[in-house]
Amino acid sequence: MKKNVLIIGGGGVARVVAHKCAQHNDTLGNIAIASRSVTKCDDIVSSVLDKGSMKVEGRIQAFALDALDVPATVKLIQDTESQIVINVGSAFINMSVLEACMETGAAYLDTAIHEDPAKICETPPWYANYEWKRRDACKEKGITAILGVGFDPGVVNAYAALAYNDYFDSVSDIDIIDINAGSHGKYFATNFDPEINFREFTGRVYSWQDSAWQENKMFEVSRTDDLPVVGKQTAYMTGHDEVHSISQNLNVPNVRFWMGFGEHYINVFTVLKNLGLLSEQPVKTAEGLEVVPLKVVKAVLPDPSSLAPDYTGKTCIGDVVKGIKDGKEKEVFIYNVADHKDAFNEVGSQGISYTAGVPPVAAAILVANGTWDAKEMRNVEQLDPKPFLGLLNDMGLPTRIKDENGDRPFTL
Repeated sequence: MKKNVLIIGGGGVARVVAHKCAQHNDTLGNIAIASRSVTKCDDIVSSVLDKGSMKVEGRIQAFALDALDVPATVKLIQDTESQIVINVGSAFINMSVLEACMETGAAYLDTAIHEDPAKICETPPWYANYEWKRRDACKEKGITAILGVGFDPGVVNAYAALAYNDYFDSVSDIDIIDINAGSHGKYFATNFDPEINFREFTGRVYSWQDSAWQENKMFEVSRTDDLPVVGKQTAYMTGHDEVHSISQNLNVPNVRFWMGFGEHYINVFTVLKNLGLLSEQPVKTAEGLEVVPLKVVKAVLPDPSSLAPDYTGKTCIGDVVKGIKDGKEKEVFIYNVADHKDAFNEVGSQGISYTAGVPPVAAAILVANGTWDAKEMRNVEQLDPKPFLGLLNDMGLPTRIKDENGDRPFTL
């Protein structure tokens, strides 16, 4: 059994993680939350206490931390006696936090692939660029490291594994569709860190087709689906973390990721990009100040966590999986629908943060009780999906399955 959780990050996802850890502190133990801004962490602690989220009496504390400082992170893990670290900070800190976990023996969980601040849309193989280079070391040290255990990547990887294991004899296609049919009421805003959001879309789009990488331009390839609850929606092919790991670990010849965008987002994004305002490279102003355009755009946009009170509508995220079963072609859609207002009422965050923040806590519970304590580095599709999805059913992210037998809840 592993006990005590350190949450790294102070944004909307960290808020969800803190609330959900508190709701399960009988299993997870004491909770520490740390980021560069201790004020944000203090606010999250206050929110947890104000909403009475602690299941049993326990400790929840806030700390200031620069997670790029490995010795400082090691010390905080040791001082808080944390055996599980949930990293929901910037994707730039992943390898530093992982290194600290490897030094202390703590289990490591994150929700997105590592990024180098100086590189945008690196060429595949993404996980092999950073994380997988440390697989052997994790195994040698017996370190449990679960990569990309948010929703996408994360839950969608578990959906892929469930379909692969239980619904098909062979799988030919996995299409991950992410639709946010909600409205935040702002002229323009991103649902998570603007810097990370824009970095995903300013380079080439990579997909895995016919067992090889294919390149496209952003917004070049689209599809329209009539989805449960949210109706007919158009999504665009986008490069994403799970395309790499699923294609390699499940050996599926076609893996694609699709994200929904409205015309307004596409228009604003296109203008910003064409003006050079999404560049990560520094420029000098007429006054001699050196600035990074992308960071300036981030500074003037609304903080994603500020969107929560007025957010309405729903999300629909899932996997369309195609293949062969008993000699016949088969298709199944495994998905979740989440509600922005329900998320805010429960934990004070909008639905995008909620879908990203609940899964790592479910994973932490499975690590704590030994079910997912793998003692090595794993992507989610390499783990048994059923206990994970079963927990999510009870934690606010229920799974549904739609195929030739109808549309029904997933049950164990």
